Amino acid sequence: MTRRKRGIALAGGGPLGGIWEIGALVALDEALIGFDPADCDVYVGVSSGGFIAAGLANGLSPRAMYRMFIESEAADDPFEPDLLLRPALSEYLQRLAMLPELVLAGTRRYIEAPWSRGFFASFQELARALPTGVFDNVGIRDYLARLLSGPGRSNDFRKLRRRLFIVATDLDSGEVVPFGSPGWDDVPIARAVVASAALPGLFPPVEIRGRHYVDGALVKTLHASVALREGAKLLLCINPLVPFNADLAARTARARRKSLSKGGLPVVLAQTFRALVYSRMRVGMDRYRKEFPGADVVLFQPDQDDADMFFTNIFSYSARRRLSEHAYQKTRADLRRRGPKLAPMLARHGVRIDWKVLKDTSRTLGRTGETAARWRRSALGRTTLQLAGTLDTLAELLRQHRHP
Repeated sequence: MTRRKRGIALAGGGPLGGIWEIGALVALDEALIGFDPADCDVYVGVSSGGFIAAGLANGLSPRAMYRMFIESEAADDPFEPDLLLRPALSEYLQRLAMLPELVLAGTRRYIEAPWSRGFFASFQELARALPTGVFDNVGIRDYLARLLSGPGRSNDFRKLRRRLFIVATDLDSGEVVPFGSPGWDDVPIARAVVASAALPGLFPPVEIRGRHYVDGALVKTLHASVALREGAKLLLCINPLVPFNADLAARTARARRKSLSKGGLPVVLAQTFRALVYSRMRVGMDRYRKEFPGADVVLFQPDQDDADMFFTNIFSYSARRRLSEHAYQKTRADLRRRGPKLAPMLARHGVRIDWKVLKDTSRTLGRTGETAARWRRSALGRTTLQLAGTLDTLAELLRQHRHP
C-alpha cells in the first residue's frame, strides 16, 4: 500500500518559539512509531518555524537540532544567541543619511506656510529617517546558509528530496508568498527564512527581486493549507504562541492573580500579539477541517496557563535548556492525555504511539549519565555552568524586584 503523504507545519514565535518547537519535535520523534519528523513529504515554516522546517527538510533530526541550537557547546558550528542581537548598522546609516535632506524639506514647508501647515505637519516626513528594524538578520542568514551547505544538505529548494515551503509577506502588497513553490524556488532557503522571520520593528524587511518581505505570520499563523494543498493527509502542526490566561494560571497554582499590565509595555505587547495570532489560527484550523475533509490535522501547543513559556528570557543560556526541556515534557504529557483519542486516527496513517516511551518518567531531553559528567568537568562546561548560575541568580533578583 502506498504511504499517504505526511507533513509538518511550524508557526513562528521568535527564538522562544523555535526553542519550544525543537523540544516538542524531539518528544514526537521518540513517542510516535512510524513517523520520522526528518523524513516527511512536505514541510511548511513561518518565521522561526521556517528555520526549524529548513533543518528538517534537509534531514536534520530534532535531536541534531537540539545539539546545535540548545546544547550548542557540543556542536562544531554552534548557534550563538548574540546573532539575534547585532545592531542593523547599515540600516541606521542609510536612514541617517536621509536626515539632512528631510530637515531641509521640512524647514522649507514650514517657512512657506507656518500658520496653515503647522510645525509638526511640516516635519512629519522626519519619520522616514527612523530605522525599519533594530537588529540585523544577516548573521542569521549566513549561519543558516553555512549550516545548509554541509554534506547531504542544500540551500536550494529545488535540490531537496522533500518539499519545503517558507512563507513570507510582501510588504508592499500584503500578499503571501510561499518560497519553494514554482516560480519562487530559486530563492536561497536561508534568504527565504530571514524574510519570513523579519518581524517589523525588530528586523528590516528583506529585499528579494526588488520587493521587500516581512514576517509570514502577519497574514496567517500556520499556513498549514500550503501543505494540505500539496496532498498531505497527516499534518502535525506546532504553534508555540498562545495568549497567557492569568486567571487560569492563578487557579492552577492556587495563588492570587497578577495583572499582566504590571509587566509593562513588553508584556502587554507580547500578550496582544499572541492573542491576535491565536484567534486567526483557531479560525484557520476550523476551515481546514471543512476544506480538506480527507486530511487529519493535529495541533500541538503550550497550555494557556503556562507561565514558564510566557515569561522565559530566551537570551539566558540556561533558560534555553530549561524551556526546551519544558516543551519536551509538556508535549509528552499532551500525548499521554490525548493519546487514546489520537491513536485510531494515527493508525490510519501507519503511525502508532509508543506508550512505553511515554510512561517512562525518567526520560529527559538534556544530557544524562557519563556524558554530562564529562562535560561538567571540562573547562568549557565549568565556565558555562558558572555563567548560567549567574544569569539565573540575576533573573531571580529581577523577578523578586518586580513582584516583592
